[in-house]
Formats: sequence, C-alpha cells, structure tokens
Amino acid sequence: MDNQRNLILAVVLTGLLLLGWDGAMRYLYPAPPKPAAVATAPAGSAPVATTDAGEPAAQPRTNREGGLTAAADVAAEQRDLAVALAGGNRVPIAGPRVSGSINLVGAVIDDLTLNDHRSGEKKNTPPVRMLSPAGTPAQQFVQVGWVGADGGNAGIQLPDARTVWTAQGSRLTAQTPVTLRWSNATGQDFAIRFAIDANYMITATQTVANRGGAPVVVRPFALVNRTDRTASADSFNVHSGPIGAFDGSVDFGTNYKDVRESEQRTVTPAGRPTWIGFTDVYWLSALIPQTDAAAQADFRSLGNSIYRADLIYRPTALAPGQQLTRTTRMFSGAKENRVLDAYEAAGISNFSLAIDWGWFRWFEKPIFYLLDWLFRLAGNFGVAIILLTVIIRSLMFPVAQKQFKSMAAMRAIQPKMKALQERYKDDKPTLQAKTMELYKNEGVNPLAGCLPIFLQIPVFFALYKVLILTIEMRHQPFVLWIKDLSAPDPLHLLNLFGLLPFTPPSFLAIGLLALILGITTYFQFKLNPQPMDPAQAQVFAFMPWIMMFVMAPFAAGLLIYWITSNLLTIAQQKYLYMRHPQLKAQNDKDAADRSRAKERDTARPAPTAKTTTTRAKPKPRTR
Repeated sequence: MDNQRNLILAVVLTGLLLLGWDGAMRYLYPAPPKPAAVATAPAGSAPVATTDAGEPAAQPRTNREGGLTAAADVAAEQRDLAVALAGGNRVPIAGPRVSGSINLVGAVIDDLTLNDHRSGEKKNTPPVRMLSPAGTPAQQFVQVGWVGADGGNAGIQLPDARTVWTAQGSRLTAQTPVTLRWSNATGQDFAIRFAIDANYMITATQTVANRGGAPVVVRPFALVNRTDRTASADSFNVHSGPIGAFDGSVDFGTNYKDVRESEQRTVTPAGRPTWIGFTDVYWLSALIPQTDAAAQADFRSLGNSIYRADLIYRPTALAPGQQLTRTTRMFSGAKENRVLDAYEAAGISNFSLAIDWGWFRWFEKPIFYLLDWLFRLAGNFGVAIILLTVIIRSLMFPVAQKQFKSMAAMRAIQPKMKALQERYKDDKPTLQAKTMELYKNEGVNPLAGCLPIFLQIPVFFALYKVLILTIEMRHQPFVLWIKDLSAPDPLHLLNLFGLLPFTPPSFLAIGLLALILGITTYFQFKLNPQPMDPAQAQVFAFMPWIMMFVMAPFAAGLLIYWITSNLLTIAQQKYLYMRHPQLKAQNDKDAADRSRAKERDTARPAPTAKTTTTRAKPKPRTR
C-alpha cells in the first residue's frame, strides 16, 4: 500500500514539475509574438501604440535575441530606412567589421550594421543592424555635441540636431578618419573627428575653439538613444537593458522599467562612470569617457518606449583664443569575448563584464576558453562540446573509480546493515549511531557515490551559461537538422517533425535529442547498483523520462553534452564492472530478487474479508 501511495505521489509531483517547468521556460524564453496588424505610419515615424493617457501601450515581449518580431514593424523599418538613407548628407562608414554612415545633419551615427554577424541562421540573411535613424521602429543611434553650463545654449549658438556639418574626408575607414566642422556667427568653431578601429570602437574627438571676443562656457556630451521594442528578454540570469561600470563595479540591477517608473524618469547611478550604455544578450552600445576628464552619467526615459544613456562632462569656461578638446569612445557591436577582453586590457575597466557571467565567471570563462579552443581545433562547435565532455569525464575517472569501490564496500556490509536494522528497529537514535560506527570501522563513505554528480553540476551550469550568453555559440550548426546549438532541438516527435501544422507546448516538445537523452539515461541507471528501498527504485525508474521532458526545451548543445556524458558513463561503468565483478554479481542478484518479489506480489491472491460463523447455543438438558 505504501509503495502504491509513493508511486501516485511521484506521478503527481512529476506532472507539477513538468507544468511548472513549461511555465518557467515560457517566461524566461518567450517565443516571438505573432505578427500583429498596425496602422501605416508616415515615412520616418515610429508606429507606437499609445494608451488613453498618452503613454505607450505594453509592447509584445521580444525573444531571447531581441530585434523586431512583428511583420508590420519589420516592413515599416525597411520602408523608413530606405527613406532616411536615401536623403543624402551622409558620410559612408567602411570599417573592417562594421558598415554604415554618419548623418551630417546633427552629426549622428545612426546607420551601422555588423559585417560578420547575420540576422538569421542562413548565410544569405541580412547582417545584424546595430543602429537605425530616429523615427524608425528600431531606432538606435549615438551622438556627441555641446550644451551650455546649465544644459542650455550658453548664450551662444551651439550645434544641435538640425545643424548641417561639413565633412573633411569622403569615407570613414580604419586608415582614414573623418572630421566634421561647423562655425557659428559669434566666432566659435566646432569640430568632431571620427576614427574607427579594427573592431567596433569609434572614437569621437570634440574640439571647440573660442575665436570670439567674449568668454563662453560649454559642456561636451555624448549619448546613446534607443527603443526598448528591439530589446532582448531580460531574465533573472541574463541581464538586458541599461548597463554601466561605476567606481570599478558593473551595475546589472537597472532595467527599462526601473528608468520608466523612477522619479522624473531618470536614474543616476552612484559613482564615477567608466562606461555606460545599453546591452542585449549579444549586442552592446556603450560610451567610454575620457579618463582624465570628470563626467557624470544617467539613464532617461523619454516616453514612447525611447530611452537614453547620457554622458556629460563638466562645464568649462573658454576665454577668447582658448579651445577645449574631449575624446569619447563609442562601442556599438557584438559582445565577443576576445574583443571585450582586449579593450579591457587596453584600459577600459571591467569591459569584459558587459557579458553577464554572474557570480561564477571564475569557472564559466575557463570552460568557454577551453570550448573555444576546441572549436578552433575541430571546426565544429558540436564536436567541440563532445571533446569537452570527453575531457571532463576523463578528469573525473579517478573519482568514478572511488565511487565504484565505495559501492562495492557498501554491498559487502549489507548483511551487517540488515542485522543492525533488525536489532534496533524500534530505537532509531541507536540505529543511526551504530550505522555511523559501522561505516567508520569498515572505512565506507555512503556519500562517495554522489560526488561525480556534484562535480558535474558546476560544469553543466557553466556550459549552460556559455550557450545562452556567448555570441560565439550563436547560430553555430552541428550536423543534419541541428542548425543552432544555442537553440532547442527544432524537430518534435509530437508533430511528426513538423509534418503536422502545430507547435507542441514546451513540456511536450520532445525532440530526437531529448529522446536519445532519455534512452541513454535509462541504460545508465540500469547499470547503477539498484537501491534496496522499493520506493527509491520506482523513483529511479521514472527519473530518465522525467529528465527527458525537463531537458527538452534546453539548448541542443546542452543535450549533446548530456548524451555524450551518458554514453561515456555507460562505457565507464561496464569497464569498472569488469574491474569489480563482485559488484556486478551483487547488482544482478538484487535485480533478480526484486523481480521475483514483484512476481510473488502479483501472483498472491488479494485478501478477502473474513466471515464469522455463530454457533447455536446448545439447549439445556432436561431430566
């Protein structure tokens, strides 16, 4: 009866686990929303829905990677881009890894795509667009300029968003910088020199020279302006939104909602800014101020889903004949580990932490570097994951040997354990003390069998973070139908691998990799020494199939790691059984004993209710 109750409880808990896991996966990794019809907006404007109060309506949640997801928004972006980029007054950008243009109206960098990263899995998909002009659905741009001491115009004419600059230089490349110039009517000359490096960093050197007859006060500034409609999903383990380094530490605690709902819709982080901007899972736009110039930074909500990261220097008074120069670096590109590490080594403090490694980066980054080295060696990230698994299992092989020796010792003392249990079955404290004494005398550690599992947990977690965080894993294929190791298995058994026109919920989306994982886990558990408790045996019988459902929504790369680990564990167990035949014999005997006991329980007739017969009371004799 107890075993049946335990079995029912295990089934109920399994159902709750699967349903809860499905809800968690839908929250953390929402699917792209279905296309929604929106009204056609004039060219150059962003179609933003608003509520009656004039505030932007809640936008559909984006997927893990970010970007526009509604078909209407994508079409509007293409139309508005074509109009904005065809208007002229632009200087082309032709960097080694980025392409685009600088808008001479306002001196704005609002057109930038990444040469080495595609927007989809296929090679013929368009490149990832980092920056888009103001008014487009995917609005994001960077800009430098000047304001007065109080944020105004300082009593003189300053360049603004409508100012048309004159360019010296026909194209911005890594070898040819471009300088924009503009002068006002009172004798102040303004210049912005743009230079680009071999990766994603553009350096803007702002110079203002006072050639007038009176002193002026100016404050150089830089900003990143963007919409959150293209933001990647912000979750508890991967940050997306406002980000920056202040006084030597990186702030991951501010999101778009915090800025929108803050007092005066402004969040000013404490400390001196090292860099500030906005991050998605794979992309970053950030401002790096001049190190020897005091600056302050904040995040602002401008309404209509538009946000801004501001970097503004202290006001400086310029006497006639003086000039002021400030140099600000602007990063807009992919968060590649080696690129960020190189910038950090060059002096940008904590820049590599723009990747949200979390508390365990000391362990996760070595796993990434080993995996990346194996990838460059093998040329395929799936093969690299398999090689990584082989290395990890090889390192843990001595631990596995100790585990099997411990299991053999535990089997050897089972008769003594049973004797203690029979002798002290009504005295639990004494039984526990005698059991620990037996372990000590026999030199047995009952927890030794759990050590390999505990050692694998940090490796598995580190690989999980590597798969969901690092752009090096993005859109990396393996073989056959696995086109993206950082995404779940796209083929589902329930809809016959896409032949049936529906998408199963995540807890039923069992792919071929998940099925192989369940089968290999089953055979691995079959080779393990079986528990003596029947209830534990039933739980272990369910566990492989529970793991199959739980792991199905995870990245395909994780399932490949787990399957490879299972296969290596099976081979390892067979080898160690050859080294310890007494453990194999005992395991087979235990399995046979349980099978016979189960057969006896099945063949035994069910108990029937006892019937009570009443004897008639004998009549008294009469004489």
